[in-house]
Amino acid sequence: MAAAGRAWRAAALLPPWRLQAPRRAYGAAAGAAGGGRLLLGAAFALGGGAGLYMAARHRLREHSAAELPAGTLQLTLYQYKTCPFCSKVRAFLDYHGLPYEIVEVNPIMRKEIKFSSYRKVPILLANAGSPLQLNDSSVIISAIKTYLISKRNSLEEIVSFYPPMKTVTEQGKEVFEYGNKYWLMLDEKETKRVYPVKEVRVEEMKWRKWADDWLVHLISPNVYRTPREALASFDYIVREGKFGTMEGFFAKYMGAVAMFFISKRLKKRHHLQDDVREDLYEAVNEWVKAIGKHRLFMGGNQPNLADLAVYGVLRVMEGLEAFDDMMVNTKIQPWYQRMEEVIRKAEVKV
Repeated sequence: MAAAGRAWRAAALLPPWRLQAPRRAYGAAAGAAGGGRLLLGAAFALGGGAGLYMAARHRLREHSAAELPAGTLQLTLYQYKTCPFCSKVRAFLDYHGLPYEIVEVNPIMRKEIKFSSYRKVPILLANAGSPLQLNDSSVIISAIKTYLISKRNSLEEIVSFYPPMKTVTEQGKEVFEYGNKYWLMLDEKETKRVYPVKEVRVEEMKWRKWADDWLVHLISPNVYRTPREALASFDYIVREGKFGTMEGFFAKYMGAVAMFFISKRLKKRHHLQDDVREDLYEAVNEWVKAIGKHRLFMGGNQPNLADLAVYGVLRVMEGLEAFDDMMVNTKIQPWYQRMEEVIRKAEVKV
């Protein structure tokens, strides 16, 4: 991201880790209720709700399902580009070398998912002989991972093991939850092969849940921490989204102001510190500490589902000041760069 006024991004001031490889730039925003349609049309979902809209249906990187051999899994991912939950699914699919198509969803009209009564993203359409819709990022990951490991059940049967359960929030809103979404549905033999000891499975599930329940809620307050950061985020998104002149001007300045104040509300809701960077630093250092000094990844020599989840969530901040600060002021850099490398190698093989 090369927005004017961000002199700290000059090459001479870049930290050594940033000079090693180019970074993709991603916008990031928090979900919010209320406001004008155009204003919220300049936002995409990060952790739920309406978010920043990338006006053109921008494709990140498309894998053609039509190129797959006959009889293999064909996948289409409906997403918001910078949604951390969608990023988690992409990281999982990329690492496992699964080709897929991406459909960028307009978070205002959402006409791309009008076929679905489930109105959130990500949605994954999978065809392993018959079409099937999978909802919720963690369900998607657990179900597809189970399918890759187990040959006993069809994908349709596996998905039936993750039934949605209707619950009511404190605000009286009905929502659907998946109580077992972090479980892989394996038999005893398969379980022992994937998880040699019980603690490995427990650890993976714990940190996958941590990524969903805590880490993801640190993103929006950090990328909108100050008016300058909010404006820089919207500047990038408006330019990439190819807004009209007046539309872009309104979205950039009014959107940045609105999301700055919304981020303060999110800060209060999640009981964050006055300086939300400290919560982010503490969280990623806690993650690094859990991996320890003798493992490359939480999964050992290769990433497990927890590694992929944490990487997917953090990746949506790339190109923003919060990401640079995190890389400089925490111990996350070596692990993060190892994750980038294994994902890159997996993509090359596809």
